[in-house]
Amino acid sequence: MELGLIGLGKMGGNMRDRLRAGGHTVVGFDRNQEISDSTSAADMVSQLTQGPKVVWVMVPEQAVDSVVGELKGLLSAGDIIIDGGNSKWTNDKRHAAELAEVGIKFVDCGVSGGVWGKELGYALMAGGEKDAVEALMPIFETLKPDSAYGFVHAGPSGAGHYAKMVHNGIEYAVMQAYAEGWELLEAAEEVEHVPDIFKSWKEGTVIRSWLLDLLVNALEKDDDLSNIKGWADDSGEGRWTVQSAIDLAVPVPAISAALFARFVSRQEDSPAMKMIAAMRNEFGGHAVLPEDD
Repeated sequence: MELGLIGLGKMGGNMRDRLRAGGHTVVGFDRNQEISDSTSAADMVSQLTQGPKVVWVMVPEQAVDSVVGELKGLLSAGDIIIDGGNSKWTNDKRHAAELAEVGIKFVDCGVSGGVWGKELGYALMAGGEKDAVEALMPIFETLKPDSAYGFVHAGPSGAGHYAKMVHNGIEYAVMQAYAEGWELLEAAEEVEHVPDIFKSWKEGTVIRSWLLDLLVNALEKDDDLSNIKGWADDSGEGRWTVQSAIDLAVPVPAISAALFARFVSRQEDSPAMKMIAAMRNEFGGHAVLPEDD
């Protein structure tokens, strides 16, 4: 298939590479012209020759409204816009309704995989009309892992980003549990080398996971995390998860505690937050602060 891709950062750039390796034609646009295939969104759309035209948007949540608004004036009835960023699900419903007025279809797609997605594939959670999602399956099949898993049509508009939001909320809680275990082991006089314990857990245990593998990677680079400050940001999706849980009266104590722990990390240095920061850097390339900052 042929598609345009707006936003060629850590995720978008790697997605472009994976799609091209899978035989798709991708015309990318980024404000950084050194990595862009086009000079503007309009130039990108003009280079798309097949119909219906498909444009995948991978920009920060704050920029989605303006980008979708611009594309609304550049595309035609039957064309499809995919929002693959970390957008709030409530905005998806609004975008879908506004674009439907001119016949443009809208699909929201939560994307997980971080900087490893180019090699291993991305987990994709799509929301939108069935016919639009089905039309995009060649793209989704290329981006997802080469297995029976990694893709779901979660439901109508907003469902994809809602699923990704909950995914990230779970991620918060799992990371926090590993980090607290690491801090406790470090504090125990009986334990001689904590990194070896985590490395031993990579096989055979019920808590093995990809996040554990990444934790081990981080400890192999810096076995006591002395070069990382115990400060961890939050992308916003953890907050949305907790707020949605409040609205629906669903108890999420582990996710809530993990979110608040990140707030604590910004007030004073925390050993557990060193691990959270290290894992976020490993799977997503998220920035870490040096200890002497």
